[in-house]
Amino acid sequence: MNPLPGTPPRHPWVAGARPRTLPAAVVPVAVGAACATGLAAVWWRVLPALVVSLALQVGVNFANDYSDGVRGTDDVRVGPVRLVAGGLKPAGAVKRAALAAFAVAGLAGVVLAAQTSWWLVVVGLAAVAAAWGYTGGPKPYGYLGLGEVFVFVFFGLVATVGTTYVLIERIPAAAWVGGCLAGFLACALLVVNNLRDIPTDTAAGKRTLAVRLGDRPTRWLYVGLLGGALAAIVILAVGGEPWAAVGAVGLVAAVPAVRQVWGGAVGRQLIAVLGATGRAQLLVGLLTAAGIAASR
Repeated sequence: MNPLPGTPPRHPWVAGARPRTLPAAVVPVAVGAACATGLAAVWWRVLPALVVSLALQVGVNFANDYSDGVRGTDDVRVGPVRLVAGGLKPAGAVKRAALAAFAVAGLAGVVLAAQTSWWLVVVGLAAVAAAWGYTGGPKPYGYLGLGEVFVFVFFGLVATVGTTYVLIERIPAAAWVGGCLAGFLACALLVVNNLRDIPTDTAAGKRTLAVRLGDRPTRWLYVGLLGGALAAIVILAVGGEPWAAVGAVGLVAAVPAVRQVWGGAVGRQLIAVLGATGRAQLLVGLLTAAGIAASR
């Protein structure tokens, strides 16, 4: 579990990697791979695709920690402590950790590009630039309320469709719908995080989408994103992947989180909701992926 606010973690680098966010990297690869089932896939490529996704997620987490830390955005924390703002690691070390993670993603991406298309290098560079620009650079778009757009595109569509492509070198329609599913789930995770941080982000001048919308509309957005995930599952099921419907069972795991969000949970109460959302995300994604594969 992540430590409570203000409590130094036993393993700072592990905590800084934000393990609860890693389902956002696993789900699109699982769904994308499932969409390649029965289509003469080159299965060894799943491993480097997973490395790319996980390394980008860890990289963006360290990059956010670094950028928010040096800007002072995380000086007052409601959620788990951060490496830079909490004084657990020097800012330079956290920046180097982010760059190292991006380098790992880049190396795995080059392996895949060499086997398929060098255009993947361009996509990878765009993903890294977007990851850094979320809270880094002179005009971080995460401070403008555009974070959900990045997450939906890169940890939804690009990661899912990209996985399918490197396996079979074409993109069936199911991969696009699966990408929307992964994107909705990943955005739900981000929205809970930003809902929790509305007071501190407002004070720091960080205009996330949650800050711009306000408390109650952000809660509606969270529920709507889970509804979007359900809609994607239904589209997959009626569009030729009938067993994908089993993914809806995973949304049951999100019911307690929805109740807390809808019931007005704030601050530290939303830390548990973040964990529950991540578990539901992983369960829905893996069940849907298994259902897609079983439908082939």
